[in-house]
Amino acid sequence: MLEKIDFDVDKITKEEYKPLHKELVDRLVVLQQEARRRNIGLVVLFEGWNGAGKGGRISDLLYELDARATTVHVTANFNVEDARRYREEHMGSTGYFPMMQEFWKALGPRGNITFFDRGWYTTAAQRLIYALPDKDVSDKKRRKIEKRLGVQAESFVNSIEDFESQLVDDGYVVVKFFLHISEKTQRKRLTGLAEDPSTAWRVSQDELDAIDDYERTYRVYDRFLHATNYSFAPWVLLNGEDKRRANLTVVRTLVEKLDSALHRQKDPAAEAAAQAALANSTQGSQVEGDERTRTPEQNEQLRHEAEAAAAAQHAHAPIASKFEIVSDFPTLTGIDRHLRLTREDYKRRLKIEQKRLFELELEMYQKRVPLMICFEGLDAAGKGGAIKRVAQALDARAYTIYPSPAPTKDELLHPHLWRYWTRLPKAGHVGIYDRTWYGRVLVERVEGFASPAEWARAYDEINEFERDLERWGAVLIKFWVDVSPDVQMERFEAREQDPDKQWKITAEDWRNRDKFPQYKSAIEDMFRLTSTEYAPWIVLESDDKMYARIKALRIINDALEARLHDN
Repeated sequence: MLEKIDFDVDKITKEEYKPLHKELVDRLVVLQQEARRRNIGLVVLFEGWNGAGKGGRISDLLYELDARATTVHVTANFNVEDARRYREEHMGSTGYFPMMQEFWKALGPRGNITFFDRGWYTTAAQRLIYALPDKDVSDKKRRKIEKRLGVQAESFVNSIEDFESQLVDDGYVVVKFFLHISEKTQRKRLTGLAEDPSTAWRVSQDELDAIDDYERTYRVYDRFLHATNYSFAPWVLLNGEDKRRANLTVVRTLVEKLDSALHRQKDPAAEAAAQAALANSTQGSQVEGDERTRTPEQNEQLRHEAEAAAAAQHAHAPIASKFEIVSDFPTLTGIDRHLRLTREDYKRRLKIEQKRLFELELEMYQKRVPLMICFEGLDAAGKGGAIKRVAQALDARAYTIYPSPAPTKDELLHPHLWRYWTRLPKAGHVGIYDRTWYGRVLVERVEGFASPAEWARAYDEINEFERDLERWGAVLIKFWVDVSPDVQMERFEAREQDPDKQWKITAEDWRNRDKFPQYKSAIEDMFRLTSTEYAPWIVLESDDKMYARIKALRIINDALEARLHDN
């Protein structure tokens, strides 16, 4: 694609430039405010060669725009030594952080403009460029490294497509600019900066050394440009040797993209009314009270209404996932409710498994392997107790428990996975999730907080997220903590009668029992569509909490041992 840039075209004059630029900027300022009012997010990525003028193009834009609704993220220079270790040690895992996390964290809310001064393409390209084999390696080793890098390049492209498509689906406009300059221009600009004492700090030695790798870098960039020129986020190539023409193209593109997005968006008032109607349709009957105070006839009526609602929602669920699902994914109908442990056996096994986990966590920390443990389940199933027994075995400095309360206003203005991309454990640490990103396809689906289109596409968005975690090197374990309706009722009533546990039971818990058919349908779809080979669902049969706790610890330990001791 880079060959399309013509460096010999006549440069635009200052007299031609000024009126055209002013007209476009005036229009862009108006569109920025309208997009802010309509909650349309704009992501503007500037990629390109070192010395191509990315910072200058961003600065020229920011001078004109409303600063209250703009942010700029500057991607740091890549550490060459990290890249070389990356090549030698583990191609499937960075060992430090998942590549896309930095950019998810920097993402502004819908309604704002987020500028990226370099981004995910620079990060991916530099990892590949600096990991390419040295000239003096043997042919055999060269072929081996290049083959592994080819696989890694494909995984980078997959992660990039996931990120950009999820943003677009969530209401963002993604605009990607690549500033191209010739090798001669790059050498002149960078050496000029390096030789001037007032600007030498802007150019690192690595950047100067990279000038000699222009041809190799060109091939990597061009490969990425071809592979990621998506219809929903196409590339706009800019001549970095003509800043006026580049500025005009940038502003004109942003005006066209925002104008198009505003015309495509449905009327906000109509959209709000449709969402309200959907929410009302999922609220069920207006019969008051709960199953203990209602008549048998009223309970039966509610059950039929919930079953009808479950059938209607199930019709919106995807028939299949684009990901490969394990053949033996769990189902609620196959759960054994009779699994039990005696108190004595429980105490003995608890001591053994907790000691085992403590020792494995120390080894995990040294090898910088992240562990993510997810707990989903019905109310009163025993998630909290299972989490306590896991945490009890760990060094308090080694783990973080992440609850999933109702999303904040800022979280609602981002894609639903944003708050989980920003809440990952550090490498070598443990993240324990008390409810998870699956809220999108469970409570948000059943309660109408997400539209059918939103929760239907969330299954594969979640699979994409978990695939990135697996590629990072995380051990990801997903537990569904299950309890039968009869045992759940016993626990609800026990909580109400115990002053120390009454805070655990709310009217919402009772109301959720009325919607069990809807939740059951959502759970079955979740199992069916997100039980991938790298992140399968595991059921904890929790009619006996002691059994469930020991099973959880044993599975965590087995998974860690398999990862740490796999040769």
